[in-house]
Amino acid sequence: MLKIVEGILKGDRRSLSRAISIIDNEEGEYQAIVSQIFQNTGKAMTIGLTGAGGAGKSTLIGKLIDEFKKYDYKIAIIAVDPTSPVTGGAILGDRIRMQSNLMNKSDVFMRSIASRGALGGISRSLRNIVRILDAAGYDLIIVESVGAGQLEIEVSKVVNLTLVVFTPNTGDKVQAVKAGITEIGDIYIVNKADLEGANTLYNIIRDFIGETERKPIILKCSAKTGTGIREVAETIRNMLNEYIDKFKEKDQELLKTELRDMVLNILKDKIIRMLNDHPTYHNYIDKIQNKKMDPFQAAEEITTYLLKNAFSNYIEKKKKY
Repeated sequence: MLKIVEGILKGDRRSLSRAISIIDNEEGEYQAIVSQIFQNTGKAMTIGLTGAGGAGKSTLIGKLIDEFKKYDYKIAIIAVDPTSPVTGGAILGDRIRMQSNLMNKSDVFMRSIASRGALGGISRSLRNIVRILDAAGYDLIIVESVGAGQLEIEVSKVVNLTLVVFTPNTGDKVQAVKAGITEIGDIYIVNKADLEGANTLYNIIRDFIGETERKPIILKCSAKTGTGIREVAETIRNMLNEYIDKFKEKDQELLKTELRDMVLNILKDKIIRMLNDHPTYHNYIDKIQNKKMDPFQAAEEITTYLLKNAFSNYIEKKKKY
């Protein structure tokens, strides 16, 4: 067993931080780390917060943690930040803002990762980072997704429960994002409910979403004043406790998607290497350039050739065994 894995299973924070960096950057031993901790995963519950920038997600998380700790959850937070166009790393606005909320919560593990341009602001490595925290004994993992408007839907493909956060000043935008973000939430929260227009926004969201077949829950709160925070926390806890079978079904679908994507990515990498190394590929390029063949015909012939050879190799290996 890798030494870093031993640290993860003991809940060592230094090992956790190093492992998350390795996985997020897909460094050499990242697959071995995930493989060795995998049997120790599957126990944590996960919630994701999504919504436009300025909705108060970080402040809301800080207040919810005070309530969650009363339920004896061991809590970890992953803040998916925008990616710096210069360094490729996370722009640390969420980390700085959230750490100020968590200064007196040393038992809460918090880490920012960069979205790296992933659709909806969700890093490709996020699911494996959740597994690392799960194996380390964190039984409630909170994901805060970067505010990205209508693309802010990918978080729902990673977590058990999705919370969508709105504020009164986004009331006129609900119709615009209805086809995306308003279709993925399990709980919709009107934050900053102490501001003018909160009741109007609540009614708009209820009309748009509340009467749909999914019948999600719609709540109001103010992270600034603390009003309604306990009700939000209790609702989340009750849903986590009551929807176990639903989560297992959803997880199975997520695993299907994850495995399919992994297989396709591996195939893509292998095929690219095969094409680059194979003289026949370059012959086809010459034919296209000289107008002796169109790209569609060339692509079809190359694909048929690759599949035929892959199948032949598979048969030969089967014969050896």
